Amino acid sequence: MAHHPHEHQQHEHGPGHGHGHGHAHGSGGTDIDWAEMGPHLEAQAELFMPLYERALAWLGKEVTEPGLIVDAGSGPGVVSCLFAETFPGARVLAVDGSEPLLERAGARAARLGYADRFGTLAGELPGVLDELDYPADLLWAGRSLHHLGDQRAALTAFTERLAPGGTLAIMEGGLPSRFLPRDLGLGRPGLEARLDALQEEWFARMRADLPGSVDVTEDWPALLGSAGLKHSRTRSFLLDLPAPAPDRARAYITTSLSRLRDVFGDAMDPEDRSVLDRLLDPDDAAGVHRRPDVFVLAAHTVHTAVKPA
Repeated sequence: MAHHPHEHQQHEHGPGHGHGHGHAHGSGGTDIDWAEMGPHLEAQAELFMPLYERALAWLGKEVTEPGLIVDAGSGPGVVSCLFAETFPGARVLAVDGSEPLLERAGARAARLGYADRFGTLAGELPGVLDELDYPADLLWAGRSLHHLGDQRAALTAFTERLAPGGTLAIMEGGLPSRFLPRDLGLGRPGLEARLDALQEEWFARMRADLPGSVDVTEDWPALLGSAGLKHSRTRSFLLDLPAPAPDRARAYITTSLSRLRDVFGDAMDPEDRSVLDRLLDPDDAAGVHRRPDVFVLAAHTVHTAVKPA
């Protein structure tokens, strides 16, 4: 299974961002080493916790007293454990294709006191869901669906694993994250918009390289409807960490920009590459480690629908 090289796709379709697993090294490659990315994915999800808390509080109004929650494409389990906290009567199952990430998820659940109602299941989505002992009352796919070649077929498979009256919730889309002013005082204004374009191209290649890749119009409510679900709803959630960003946000920004530099360095405009090098230099007053105008602003979108009883 996979996720995103950054961990949050929110149209951050590239290796600087993603919730997931695979090997994005060198010249825009589309494989992502999810095990290597474990610490980054965990730190990122923790940084985005306010956004996830709001999303799960909204889900809590949609879903009452679920017995089984399945986190399909759980990564290191930060959100899985938040489900356990938000729904104290539920059993939570973290499902992922990366066993090292599931080990992190299980350890986190034990650390937080959820081990007695927390499980993990390793395998490739969506087929691994056939191993569920019981249908899910809530199935969550947080920025994992876009790593499956046939997204329409995956939604149908997810729906089949839902209990009657159960809810499918997917986090896909939103807006690209922003960390920096449009005009940095270095190079040409609009650096992040140009990085977005490189990531969009990377994402298209990543999708095309997936086994069984099928192009689909990303009208998520319509796709949920075509899977046989009803009562679709959509809502976006904001993460707003204003400048000056705290140290943990700067660490996340540095890691994200470093990955973009590693993957897209050869494809970037030389001036942009030089600016990115300065931004990543811890000794440069204009770098993200030291400049006072660094922030994190992101929006993720959640789509839900219900399986008819």
